[in-house]
Amino acid sequence: MTGSPFDCWYRLGRVLSRIFIPTFGSISVTGQEHVPRTGPLIIVANHQSNADPPVMVYAVPRPVFFMAKRSLFWGPVISYLLRAVHVYPVDRDGRDMDALRWAKRTLDSGKALLIFPEGTRSPGALRKATDGLAYLALSSGAPVLPVGITGTERIRGMFCIAFHFQRLRVAIGEPFTLPRAEGRIDRAQLQEATGEVMKRIAELLPPAYRGLYGGGDEESA
Repeated sequence: MTGSPFDCWYRLGRVLSRIFIPTFGSISVTGQEHVPRTGPLIIVANHQSNADPPVMVYAVPRPVFFMAKRSLFWGPVISYLLRAVHVYPVDRDGRDMDALRWAKRTLDSGKALLIFPEGTRSPGALRKATDGLAYLALSSGAPVLPVGITGTERIRGMFCIAFHFQRLRVAIGEPFTLPRAEGRIDRAQLQEATGEVMKRIAELLPPAYRGLYGGGDEESA
């Protein structure tokens, strides 16, 4: 684990996000009152671009920890800065046990862990999610907070995150808890839990963004 949730680098990043994101574009955040201020929390959101993590830092009123692909951690300076702002490297093959142990320690210590269940960027519409978040939620019993993000799919390139000139929307839903699993968690449990989580995210998105989890005639949030 790298640093305190209140370390200066993360606070600086949050301050910068609150300066640049609403200044060079617009952003609407609803549902901040649903965010538990303390205790373990799994935040789950759709993933449309590299702008999503900074947008979540802006929108969530407590320190957030999250994972990013290991290839971003090139060189000692970049690696240090990423870890300092609560980012942990993960292999994208789905078999990174070290990252899983880090995620469980993060929750055990009462922190908020941000996960993008799709595992990769999916601009415009939800795609099939992986089961990693379901395993964490079932094994830890931590509450799950669904979030829907729109507008970031039009942000291209790292420089454009600060100067995005887009209309962004973040809808934060109510937290819920999946039944804590006792003993071995089987494939059917994981798939059912993953489907429930993705349904909650989809309900916070306009119909055009729901993709694989459209599920009929729900009203846009």
